[in-house]
Amino acid sequence: MMIAFTVLLALAFGVGGSVLIVTSTNDALNQMEDAVVSTHRLLLYSLSTVSGVTKADQDNREYNALVNALTRLDSQSGHNWRTLRLSDEEGPVYITRERSLYNNRLIDNVGSESFAIMTFKSEEGDYLVQIAGQFEVGSSVMYLEGIHDISHVFTARHYQLIVYRWLIIIIVIIGAAFSWLLSFIMTLPLRRLSRVTRTIASGDLTCRAALGGKDEIGTLATDFNDMADRLEVTINEMKDTMRRQEEFMGGLAHELKTPMTSIIGYADLLRGHSLSEEDKRDAANYIFMEGRRLEVLSLKLLDLIVLKKRDFTFIPTNMKKLIEDVARMLKPVLEKQDINLSYECGEGECMIEPDLFMSLLLNIIDNARKAIDGAGEIFIRTRIFGDSCEIRVTDNGRGIPETELQNIKDAFYRVDKSRSRAQGGVGLGLRLCDEIASLHDGVLSIESKLGEGTSVIVTLKAVA
Repeated sequence: MMIAFTVLLALAFGVGGSVLIVTSTNDALNQMEDAVVSTHRLLLYSLSTVSGVTKADQDNREYNALVNALTRLDSQSGHNWRTLRLSDEEGPVYITRERSLYNNRLIDNVGSESFAIMTFKSEEGDYLVQIAGQFEVGSSVMYLEGIHDISHVFTARHYQLIVYRWLIIIIVIIGAAFSWLLSFIMTLPLRRLSRVTRTIASGDLTCRAALGGKDEIGTLATDFNDMADRLEVTINEMKDTMRRQEEFMGGLAHELKTPMTSIIGYADLLRGHSLSEEDKRDAANYIFMEGRRLEVLSLKLLDLIVLKKRDFTFIPTNMKKLIEDVARMLKPVLEKQDINLSYECGEGECMIEPDLFMSLLLNIIDNARKAIDGAGEIFIRTRIFGDSCEIRVTDNGRGIPETELQNIKDAFYRVDKSRSRAQGGVGLGLRLCDEIASLHDGVLSIESKLGEGTSVIVTLKAVA
């Protein structure tokens, strides 16, 4: 408000004062032009009445009488011209002084009953007005030009501008101080309301604005309190929703045990079948062992998500071997979709809980698989430097919009909801991965460009 009022005040005085100064200067120039025309008309009348010009004088271009008359007129005190020039149709006849000022052909614009006038600035910086008129001497046409100094008009304008600048600076300063005081008084209730807003934003949903009155500020305070009441109800509902979501996640982890029991049963039956070949027995053993591992994993997920346990056992684990196991496990699924999984692993170990961390990698790679339409590439790179270990999983899939990255790790959040449902996703994968990374005192971050692919980076502590 203060800035707007100050700018408006400056513009109003600036435009108004400029118009007044320009108008005053133009009026002075018009008056000066009228005076110059009157003076020049008088000179022309005086010269046209001069007698004594003979035919011989005209033939020899010796206009003695006119020159003498012009000299006498120029020597008189009180005239306001700076220099005079007398010319005939062939060229200049007589110039009183300052010959260099006549650097144009103004007489070409003179009419039989009109004057030619122009304003210009000399090399010395003086403002001058030049006027030309004609008169007849016998059968000849003579031209009289005069140059008048009008610098005093522009000097007056210059001093007017200086005074005006100081005046507008003083007015703007006073106006700014007044508008600041007015703005301070008017916005005081708003600042109080702002403090209440910050208090609510910090978590105290019970705080309310204590501003009365029936003016606009009072109405705003009443509406704000109503909004705060509705916000408090909404926040409580959201907390209840989050509680029910966590209960659902716990139920989901619990239900994982049922299909795992079936896997173990079928694997056990296959392993004990009398017609099984050795390679089928190996496959059955693999299914059986993985079923048991997933059963154990479901219990660990239950402890991690529902019970919020943090006392898992972390052991030094060779990351290269872990990633090779993950790649071998996912190879049939990825080959079916024509996706090539490659990896580059440095030597070294990290302190991890193997089952949970394998679940993290499986979730990340499964998300990468779902982000690839048709054939594609998934690349895993592990680097161990110093006491840090970085696992980067990169795909060349659809990518994630920048506006979605901040929400991608939220529970039940899916970028493309229809596609996620079609692929069997429930929006828990990255949320679970983030929990597992946090359990390992690690960081999970995501880099993505729409249409180019996504990189998921997990940073852990390495074994020294």
